Amino acid sequence: MFRKSDSFLAPVKAETTPAGVYDLYPAFEIGEQIFDRIEALAERIAAHKCVVIDGYEGVLWDKFIGALTAALESLGRKVTCLPVSRALKPEAEIDSLIAPFMGDKDSIFGRMTDLLLIDFFDRAALKELEPDAAADITLLYGCGAALAGWEAPLIYVDLPKNELQFRMAAGSAFNLGTTRRLDGRESYKRCYFIDWPILDGWKGTLIPRIDWIVDEQRIDVWTFMSGEALREGLRRMSRSSFRVRPWFAPGVWGGTYLRDHIRGLNREAPNMAWSYELMALENGIMFRHDGILLEVSFSMLMSYAYRDVLGHCAEDFKEDFPIRFDFLDTVEGGNLSIQCHPRPEYIRSRFGKPYTQDETYYILRATPEAHVYLGFQQGVQKAPFAAALEESQRTGEAIDIERYVQCFPAHKHDLFLIPNGTIHASGAGNLVLEISSAPYIFTFKMYDWVRLDIDGRPRPINIEHGLNNVRFERNGRVVTDTLISRPSVMKTTDDYVQEHLPTHPDHFYDVHRFHLHAGRSLHIATENRCHVWMIVEGSSAEVETADGRRVRYNYLETFIIPAAASSYTVHNTSDGELILVKAFVKDTYQL
Repeated sequence: MFRKSDSFLAPVKAETTPAGVYDLYPAFEIGEQIFDRIEALAERIAAHKCVVIDGYEGVLWDKFIGALTAALESLGRKVTCLPVSRALKPEAEIDSLIAPFMGDKDSIFGRMTDLLLIDFFDRAALKELEPDAAADITLLYGCGAALAGWEAPLIYVDLPKNELQFRMAAGSAFNLGTTRRLDGRESYKRCYFIDWPILDGWKGTLIPRIDWIVDEQRIDVWTFMSGEALREGLRRMSRSSFRVRPWFAPGVWGGTYLRDHIRGLNREAPNMAWSYELMALENGIMFRHDGILLEVSFSMLMSYAYRDVLGHCAEDFKEDFPIRFDFLDTVEGGNLSIQCHPRPEYIRSRFGKPYTQDETYYILRATPEAHVYLGFQQGVQKAPFAAALEESQRTGEAIDIERYVQCFPAHKHDLFLIPNGTIHASGAGNLVLEISSAPYIFTFKMYDWVRLDIDGRPRPINIEHGLNNVRFERNGRVVTDTLISRPSVMKTTDDYVQEHLPTHPDHFYDVHRFHLHAGRSLHIATENRCHVWMIVEGSSAEVETADGRRVRYNYLETFIIPAAASSYTVHNTSDGELILVKAFVKDTYQL
């Protein structure tokens, strides 16, 4: 078993879904050919004396290189395979190298690294890696192979981060610089704070040099295309509308709405708590030609064209896409933990992130009993609240949390504001669209209903971090006055009504909502700003961009309009009214 997950592996080919039906495998159509035969790749490199094959962590190199070698040998070529891992520093040395970024051993938090991939390698050993003069072709392969500096064609083998995590869970893939299986939480911490920043940065530097790009997520069919096709696809995507490829995960509080209503999800899964709709660090983007799919990381697009994507805020965020969309499903599920997120100075000084995790909850579905926990009750003080949390943690006894935290009924299309330091949680019975700034793991769980995680282990509780950041002044009427958005009409036409859903001053992004009447259209200029959209009521719309592309998007699908798209038109192709929300970075944003 090379992967452990309730989610299905992406197909080599996927049909377009009907109007109104959520598409699990959204892809950007390109005119260049995508291949699905390893023999075709062998044919294109067979004449070269040596080839460099770099790639992401988690690639099953033995399988891929074995298949490529067999294909080359069938063409009569004598092949030598040389793993770049021979030049890695010893594991103990790498462990010492990364230790300053791993945080406390029992903590899920580390610190963002400033290491580079070359730091994991012995430079002298890299120089000693040389082609085999007796072979017809030498394949230098592995994560970091291009560091050896060979003058040779470059293949890059990419792997989506969801599949990497599924492989790590199965024990078939390992973190950068180690061949031992780590505890799941330690492995993810190492990915988030060390491996991914290093490897995404390295991959970005290679984009101009790539001759062939390979999608390795399926271990018996590898799709690939030329580097020229990749770069042209990224260039076109940065000027048009697109979706990232979403993925889903269960959780201890997870619900059933997503699992039961999105076609193609595993109905045998216990639940689907999250959907990673737009979590830039973990999503991929798919290209399609003649039905064949090829996925690369979203980081590739941001590395290649972040200025075109982000526009006015590009030089502050650079390759870090600033806005996050994800689903939290508690329909027939449970409450999230009572939690808060770090203040800006705390996340910078403790974890090395340049800006913090400011959130909102947009309610997409709500049962009659649905609720949201938000802000403190009037007059709650730090000492008694801390004592109650610590006593519950020590004894395992439940807390009457509503003595301390306010609970509000949740209704469809409500927007709750959760700037940093705000105590909060989604209660049971909601399908939440979480519109947020990009950071997403800095959740300080302060109370978790005295339950175990989905893996049967205690969930990490961060009472000290939480108390260092939670804002007790957000209590009583202050919460209802400042943390529940009150829509106002901005514009009314024969075609649509535009509303402003104000966010908190701490949020660097804002939210608009559009009611687009049946058969009508909405034309918008980007004005050098990136817009993130979702259809939150109705069936589907078609988005026409200035480059002539016209693409359909369906209910609950998130789509992005890059700043460089210049202008676009949203056509309501449904029978009735559409409701859409748009998020964007404010003109007067501050980090």
